[in-house]
Parts: sequence; C-alpha cells; structure tokens
Amino acid sequence: MTESMAEVRKHLADVIDRARRDGTPTIITRRGKSEAVLIGIDEYRRLREIVEWYEDEWLNRLADKAEAEGTDGSVSLEEMAALLRSAN
Repeated sequence: MTESMAEVRKHLADVIDRARRDGTPTIITRRGKSEAVLIGIDEYRRLREIVEWYEDEWLNRLADKAEAEGTDGSVSLEEMAALLRSAN
C-alpha cells in the first residue's frame, strides 16, 4: 500500500495497526516520491535477522577465500566484522 505523508498523518494509528495485524507495509510518499516504509515490528525483526545471517555468510566466504590465498596481511573474522561495521 502506498500513501502520502498527509494521508498517513490523518490515520497513523490505523496504518500502524494494519502493519502489525495484517503484515501490510505502507510506503510513505512525499511530493510523489517514496520516502519511507512503515512495517510491523515482527517484520522488522525478521528482516534484521536475514540481514545479519547474510552478512555472516558473506564474511565467512571472504574469510574462506582469504584463508585459501594465504595468511600474509590477514585479519581475523572478528576484526574484519568490526571494520565493516565501523564503516557503516
């Protein structure tokens, strides 16, 4: 569902209830441009878990590749994760 900022302001509680109860995300637009998405907290948590899982998988693949190439100049997986997280 897509709604303008003005529409969402008029019935924010309904938009939140719809996201929580029905799992229906609402894309919020401003001046016709998509600006944000309102989703339920359970969906947010699920998406965060997916992101973290893929990040871990990606880091593991990088570590495996680095290990296969040798250890000169290498860093631990924990150091690599900390560096990547600090860049964000």
